[in-house]
Amino acid sequence: MTDADGQLSATPRTSLRRMKEKGHRDRAALFDVLRAGFVCHLGVLVDGHPMVVPTVYGFDDRHLYLHGSVASRSLTTDTDVCVTVTVVDGLVLARSVFEHGVNYRSAMIYGRPRWVTGTEEKLHGLRLLTEHVAPGQWDHARRPNRRELAATALLALPLAEASVKTRSGPPDDGDSPDAALGLWAGELPLVAPLGAAGARPRRSRRPRRCRPHVAARAGTRADRR
Repeated sequence: MTDADGQLSATPRTSLRRMKEKGHRDRAALFDVLRAGFVCHLGVLVDGHPMVVPTVYGFDDRHLYLHGSVASRSLTTDTDVCVTVTVVDGLVLARSVFEHGVNYRSAMIYGRPRWVTGTEEKLHGLRLLTEHVAPGQWDHARRPNRRELAATALLALPLAEASVKTRSGPPDDGDSPDAALGLWAGELPLVAPLGAAGARPRRSRRPRRCRPHVAARAGTRADRR
């Protein structure tokens, strides 16, 4: 839930019990994680059993949008779900194995999603999802037709109850007894660049060049869009 000042409200599900200093309550931190990530994990109970499904997503100021087949058992709206987004920024290599870790940005979103049925909102959600993964692609590719829309389930999860947690920087063992061991310690950044676009074989004899909005992303960081 969000306070009037744009802060994420603490609830029993979002209150950090360990390493509270790594938590962030400002709503902007939530959107920073959502913008950087590509894949979220949807955790839901299906027939009484836990299921965690990786999927791409889109979002606006109010909702996180998830999509899939109308036959998907995971796209349920009759129970609360937990959606997580994690971006790994680097490996933290300390002087002892116990102090090793990962630099990361993560968000957990709780709530009961709503099945989107209206055509206007469905197209809005699918556009957000498409543009989040590949900016500019919605206006380049063919839009979903009526049959495809009917076969696609779209869930809208309110961005009302969420928690954000991050870690950055080198190991924290510089002032520990392990510092006297004379071992190297530091951070190994993890940066995922996008490669050059490859063309799919086509039936048309007319040559097709990669669109500028796609070609321009080659060599850029995947977590910056």
